[in-house]
Amino acid sequence: MARLYPFRALRYDPTRVALQDVVTQPYDKISPAMQDRYYEASPYNLIRVILGKTKPRDNDAENVYTRAAHTLHEWRSEGILTEENEPALYGYTQTYVVPGTEEIRERRGFIALGHLYDYAEQVVYRHEQTFPKHKSDRLALFKATRAYCEQIYMLYADPTFTAEKLIFGIPGGTDAQSEAAKYPDLEITDEYGVIHRVWKLTEPELIRKVLAVMDDKKLIIADGHHRYETSTTYMHERADELGIDLSKGSDAVEGGLPTPAFPEAAMMMTFVNTEAPGITILPTHRVVFGLNDFSGTAFAEAARTYFNVTEIPHTTDGHLPGLRTLLQRLEDTAGVAFIAATRDGDFLLSPLADKVAPALAGLSPRQQALDVVQLHKVVLEKLLGLNEDTVRAGSHVRYVREATDALQQVGAGNADVAFLIKPVTLQQMTDISLNLEVMPQKSTDFYPKLLSGLAMYTLD
Repeated sequence: MARLYPFRALRYDPTRVALQDVVTQPYDKISPAMQDRYYEASPYNLIRVILGKTKPRDNDAENVYTRAAHTLHEWRSEGILTEENEPALYGYTQTYVVPGTEEIRERRGFIALGHLYDYAEQVVYRHEQTFPKHKSDRLALFKATRAYCEQIYMLYADPTFTAEKLIFGIPGGTDAQSEAAKYPDLEITDEYGVIHRVWKLTEPELIRKVLAVMDDKKLIIADGHHRYETSTTYMHERADELGIDLSKGSDAVEGGLPTPAFPEAAMMMTFVNTEAPGITILPTHRVVFGLNDFSGTAFAEAARTYFNVTEIPHTTDGHLPGLRTLLQRLEDTAGVAFIAATRDGDFLLSPLADKVAPALAGLSPRQQALDVVQLHKVVLEKLLGLNEDTVRAGSHVRYVREATDALQQVGAGNADVAFLIKPVTLQQMTDISLNLEVMPQKSTDFYPKLLSGLAMYTLD
């Protein structure tokens, strides 16, 4: 049973700030250069709360977390951020060009509070492993600010599209909701050219209908595993402090609408229907660095123990094969495959089924069929000697969205080898999640990201 709630969002006052100058990408997608750019964009940019800069003299009393809490308090006091007068749900669409193509898609969803469940309750499902360091960072921020400034991206399945029709009406329809969907409350274009639109929905009967639609849904975390697990930990801590028995599963009621039994029992989420068009999953490439005496030629030779290895030759004029050529070769190869790009040459690897089988023993057929699992279990562990703990620690592996960036790191001598992989499919991810399995960390990259700062949920 998925329990959802409307909420009084804390939002930027558009008469005080230019909204495009204060919102950001999610914290874990913000590079140092992006962080600097956000700082410069506005003194009220949300970066100062979700990913502030450290200072040389930081200590227990003065640090990024205490500064974030102080900043949030100041902005609320000044009226830069104001709380809505009534509980609401928020329709949310993102219109974007699929990277590397000219295809335009629109992803539709809605923002609400979602009750926090332990995975064992089998209401919320994960699909990736997480990093302990990231969770401790987010927990410290939550405790200091007592606010959720970013959303979890949740998936659910509904072939009837009932929630979408309630929120956005019917395309081409003349009913009130279809007409209202033409006029969003806010519209922002982000740095990637993605158009974000938000609609505030306050009509109690509409809210009750949307919540009822979601009551029997299973939820899968698309993005935000670290924040979700951190929030669940925080919920248990607060329940113990308050003497609340979570097993009773009771909610409060305000104005005829449900609210969490206590603020920490829920967090802000965006819900997207897997049956609807508009969902895009990109690959996250792996860049390996810090190996002793690495040789691309020697690696390719060793890889023949497990894979068919095909060197992608230079062009006739002596130039290295371009990125488009590499990615096209990868896409044209049926089944599991990946490109190993080294300074000694680029190689296409496709598995020898009988040779990789022992390395994959004990994994389900669903896991064995994943490119990213074979990359981790066979290439990283067997060929490069990087065990799971080493990979999770991040001491030898970087995760890169842009293939160009991955190749540049190798070419500049900042990495030994880059592995370009295919994206996980939505069906693969769903099957893994609902069968209580997980993929290696950073196996999926849902595009585009949910903007941070469109709405916030405060616990006080």
